[in-house]
Amino acid sequence: MQKWLRIELRDSSCTPSPLIVRSYQRNRKTRGLLGFGILVQSVLPDPQLDLRLSRLRMPIIEVRNLTKHFGVGEMAVEVLKGVNLQIEEGEFVALMGPSGSGKSTLMNIIGGIEPPSSGQVLLDGMDIGKLDDEQRTLLRRRRVGFIFQAFNLIPTLNAIENVSLPLQLDGVPWKQAQERAQIALQRVEMGHRLDHVPSKLSGGEQQRVAIARALAIEPVILLADEPTGNLDSRQSSRVTELLRDLAMYSRQTIIMVTHDATVARTAFRLLKFKDGNIERDIAQEDFEANASVFHASSVQNATG
Repeated sequence: MQKWLRIELRDSSCTPSPLIVRSYQRNRKTRGLLGFGILVQSVLPDPQLDLRLSRLRMPIIEVRNLTKHFGVGEMAVEVLKGVNLQIEEGEFVALMGPSGSGKSTLMNIIGGIEPPSSGQVLLDGMDIGKLDDEQRTLLRRRRVGFIFQAFNLIPTLNAIENVSLPLQLDGVPWKQAQERAQIALQRVEMGHRLDHVPSKLSGGEQQRVAIARALAIEPVILLADEPTGNLDSRQSSRVTELLRDLAMYSRQTIIMVTHDATVARTAFRLLKFKDGNIERDIAQEDFEANASVFHASSVQNATG
């Protein structure tokens, strides 16, 4: 017999939200099952519930024994050396490490820009390594949102035109593309700048338009490559706060490469790269205990 049960999800602020789940087996009580880092507690007495933890914690990105090399023979350079990684939906992950450590290469492979040499990268269950060039192009166009350090806005187009253009190029009707672009711009607090061209916007405003452009395609994941690299500290803080809010409240999965320790601290998780692999994997609650990792990464990046 199948039953519907109402349970509460409590996050770190102990704010409950209702969720409906289906029970397939009897006499199984929820006693502190963890899913997405939140405590699951039934609001019914003596609940009959069967939750599969693997479904609760299904990774949106899974990397298995990933390698990447450039060149052939004696000239070959191995950039990634057997990387293993899981990232769940709604995580905001910062990648740090010295130049050449492999962090940008990993992000390029996840985004379908480069194929892996060996191993697997699963994006929402799709094996990226098995896609041909055309399929990877569609992946980038429809499922992966990119945010660049240089904004990459078209200078002759206003904000809403910059955001709607990728949708129209993918065949979305003009009116629908405009509506989606306007919603995306409102999400990044740029609804009052719809008709402004990039030259009339500050650096922080241009980056928020670029984030809206990435959001408009409704991506599975956002990949941000040094998104604050061209911004001052005040604008940088606004952009990183926006990214954090997207992950926290909209469950948008975000991977961000940064050389700035202050920016990295806004993420929920830090991956420290060294020599083609993940040297440290640090959760947000352990950031203070590993403060030296942030400092060391900043020094390494500052010195080249």
